[in-house]
Amino acid sequence: MWKKEESIMNEILFEEIQGMQGPYRSELRRLLKKLVMPFHRGDRVGIKLHWGERGNKSFLPPDYAREIAQWLQEGGVRPFLFDTTVLYSGGRRKAEDSLQTAVEHGYTESFLGCPVTIADGMGGRCVIDLPAGYRHFAHVQVADIFDQTDGFVIFSHFKGHMEAGFGGAIKNLSMGFASRAQKQRMHADVRPLLMPEKCTKCGTCVEVCPTGAAQFGDDGLPFYDHEVCIGCAQCIGFCPALALKIHWETDAAVFQEKLVETAAAVWRQIEGRSVLINALLNITTECDCWPGENPVIHADRGFMGAYHPVRIDEESIRIVGENTFNQAHPDIPWSRQFSYAGEIGF
Repeated sequence: MWKKEESIMNEILFEEIQGMQGPYRSELRRLLKKLVMPFHRGDRVGIKLHWGERGNKSFLPPDYAREIAQWLQEGGVRPFLFDTTVLYSGGRRKAEDSLQTAVEHGYTESFLGCPVTIADGMGGRCVIDLPAGYRHFAHVQVADIFDQTDGFVIFSHFKGHMEAGFGGAIKNLSMGFASRAQKQRMHADVRPLLMPEKCTKCGTCVEVCPTGAAQFGDDGLPFYDHEVCIGCAQCIGFCPALALKIHWETDAAVFQEKLVETAAAVWRQIEGRSVLINALLNITTECDCWPGENPVIHADRGFMGAYHPVRIDEESIRIVGENTFNQAHPDIPWSRQFSYAGEIGF
């Protein structure tokens, strides 16, 4: 069902919205009709997406996932939605909580018309080691989903991210497929750094820390045990006074490289049986993991479809503009994702 591989892998499709208010279902439908479906009748196809953290307001509504599921069903395949558990405390750390969060955000089987699952299992132990052979990872540990799934739709909300600069298809393949152990390995160089003049001693960081690394000192200010810290950056994202910033234990570019290595290992497993869609909508400063205020940094643009994660993210950056992310996250070398992908042949 594919066109010649060399022509399709670089193909980019873009369906621009026309200034109306979302959800933009008709625009997504038009894009889906243009995509080449690399699946066969009867295939089981997983839709990888992020249904938003509990309390988050910027996640994509389930209307789009339903459109994708219906498109797949019309093509004679059997869709299901999936995500993986996360490092930080909240509504997605445990599988049961994550599925309940999905329900609260409208991602239900009755609405979508297909099952909703946690790919790394209810206990987080349905994982597999994939060969990588790169600078940081000889192997990467991800959800054990590849043998049970014939194809994939990687549906990504394109927006900002405090550690990656931006989040799109590459991040959806890396953090999105990774086991909790692999997520920790990617975050291992991230530590919180307190700016005491901004701290209000509210205790939010202590409250949300999943490992007890954040504690109050005798002076009433919080301190952070870097030996216990897992680098999830939850304290940074939740701090209402913006009194915390990232202290990189190594070069900040290392996080970008780890993201790319994990994504590349996953892509080896699913290349040729996957399509990717980026939603350039509700483009916020941070990802859909954080509750509360999350400012929009760019107007809605539309939906992009492609057949390679690096190509779709590069083109999404071009459409939204590099300055959008440079201004939102000035200290993050996000472009390293693209240069490093080239270096490792991704």
